[in-house]
Amino acid sequence: MRTSVSIMSTTTYSPVLADVALPKATTTGGAWARTLGLITAGIALTALFARIEIPMWPVPITGQTLAVLLVGATLGMRRGAAAMAGYAAVGLAGLPVFAGGAGGPQMVAAPSFGFILGFIPAAALIGYLSERTWDRKPVLAIAGFALATVVPFLVGVPYMGVVLSSLGTHVTFGLLMEYGVTPFLVGGAIKCAIAAALLPLAWKFLGRPSADA
Repeated sequence: MRTSVSIMSTTTYSPVLADVALPKATTTGGAWARTLGLITAGIALTALFARIEIPMWPVPITGQTLAVLLVGATLGMRRGAAAMAGYAAVGLAGLPVFAGGAGGPQMVAAPSFGFILGFIPAAALIGYLSERTWDRKPVLAIAGFALATVVPFLVGVPYMGVVLSSLGTHVTFGLLMEYGVTPFLVGGAIKCAIAAALLPLAWKFLGRPSADA
């Protein structure tokens, strides 16, 4: 027991990209303002990437997942998850931040909304891994971003099934795979590769190469 406690106590949390790239606040108020600004920027980036869209039903292909990966890795676990929760909240409040310019409380009944909920744990996961320098090493970056890419499906596909069933659709495993998984495999792999290429390059640009992580 003593050994395990000792090991846990030595766990290190490395600064994420935003903490290294931006000046640190010198006051408590400044720190809160900085955090709020980073979360707001994460919400805005996700809303912007939602405009990159290939319309499909019941779930469109968008650039949102790439934004989730970038925001989570750049901000870290807590701020990344907060940004995605904020993104869902402002969309439900009526701002047109979702794919296709959608927004409003009625979106909870959309088959695609479960994927938006899944962005929260996805950002938290990649943020957690980035706090342990996974985003600085190309091989670990690919693995981490791949894991985070899967998370929205774990939430979104069952959610889609429930919504479609409530609309009278006969939901089968094959239908869920056809509309909720298969169309996104290639795009998901591309977005994962883009994120896994960008983050190590960003660290190298800042003078923190993967070998020093």
